[in-house]
Amino acid sequence: MKTSIIIMAAGKGTRMHSVLPKVLHKICGKPMISYIIQEALAYSDDVHVILGHEAQSIHAFLREHFPSVKEHLQDLIHCAGTGGALMQGVSKKAIAVCYDRVLILNGDMPLIHGGMIEKILGQREDVVIGAMELENPSGYGRIVLKDDCVQSIIEEKDCSQEERKIKTVNAGIYAVNRLLLEEFIPRLNQQNAQKEYYLTDIVQMAVEQGVRIGVAMGDAESLMGVNNKIEQSRAEEILLDRLRKKAMLNGVIMHLPHTIYLEEDVEFVGECEIYESVRLCGKTKIINSVIFSHSVIESSVIESSDVGPLAHIRPKSQIKNTHIGNFVEVKASSLDGVKAGHLSYLGDCEIHEGSNVGAGVITCNYDGLKKHPTKIGKNVFIGSDCQLIAPLVVESEVLIGAGTTVSKNCTKGDLVLSRTAQKNIPNGYYKFFKKQN
Repeated sequence: MKTSIIIMAAGKGTRMHSVLPKVLHKICGKPMISYIIQEALAYSDDVHVILGHEAQSIHAFLREHFPSVKEHLQDLIHCAGTGGALMQGVSKKAIAVCYDRVLILNGDMPLIHGGMIEKILGQREDVVIGAMELENPSGYGRIVLKDDCVQSIIEEKDCSQEERKIKTVNAGIYAVNRLLLEEFIPRLNQQNAQKEYYLTDIVQMAVEQGVRIGVAMGDAESLMGVNNKIEQSRAEEILLDRLRKKAMLNGVIMHLPHTIYLEEDVEFVGECEIYESVRLCGKTKIINSVIFSHSVIESSVIESSDVGPLAHIRPKSQIKNTHIGNFVEVKASSLDGVKAGHLSYLGDCEIHEGSNVGAGVITCNYDGLKKHPTKIGKNVFIGSDCQLIAPLVVESEVLIGAGTTVSKNCTKGDLVLSRTAQKNIPNGYYKFFKKQN
């Protein structure tokens, strides 16, 4: 059966103590709502997001990254609460969806995976509740069962002392028949401690009408909601652990893996080895390469190369058959068959095979207004402490002496020097310090 999916993202997220909407806080480099939307789009072509607090920020993100998603703005004054999120303003009618089954997810649940979605959609009841067992259920609504049948869901603030002891809790995700949703949503009321419309009240309505209610049990990790910075940190560590394990099971060697940070879009191909405290971000691809400790690689391709330790490869870099040593920074550059051993900045440049970049070499790519390119051919030797003033072309087989400032294009076979002649003054040391005294 085709399913419409609604993602709740209207909450204020007070406990995050941030002006940024909760669902836009990042987990491993991506706003947490993006993980839920990605999963939703794998199961439905009718995905809806409920906006409320800081709606414009979330709207801008959705238009850029998920333009096919439908947006609804919750009336937070007249239709407050999780039930109000599904209302079309003061009419209280349920929002319109395409299909006869509706899956309701939370935008602050970044660890949910396809297995749990399939589990809840796989049950045939007209109302299915996602649930979990917690030793410490504090903060969650309790699921009241009688003879293994769901009777109601009680929000924690409305629980009695006895009900607070219940360990079966509501994870906040539901699969509901569309016709029932359209019937129940207008009947919700605000007779509770929060004076809000509770979505959970539809369960009581279903019980009263004799509707069969299913419970899909999940693990606390996958159904974890993020409400504060501690939970955000915990969710990120869980996701990191998943990503590391996936990489190692696919053959990547990781030294002290718990110290390695990587993001979902990082890709490994062939024989790869990653040392401790490495950070791999964005759309990075590592192919048959070794990344040594404390290196950072952002949205770049590293192929048949070794990088680090303590190197920084910034976005839009292509590194192939190359040695990048310690304290080398590369940005938006293409290096193929190059050695850059230490202490260099290579920005907006291309360097071809057989070339050597000495210590302290800098491509001076920014003139205060815009960035300029540097092109270096094959078998170029650049001595230590050289400045290459862009825009610049250095043809193949050029020797640049140490300490040279290169501001003019160099042709094949050139020896390039710009140092002034050294002058030694006899007894100059003594004359200088006598003058100071």
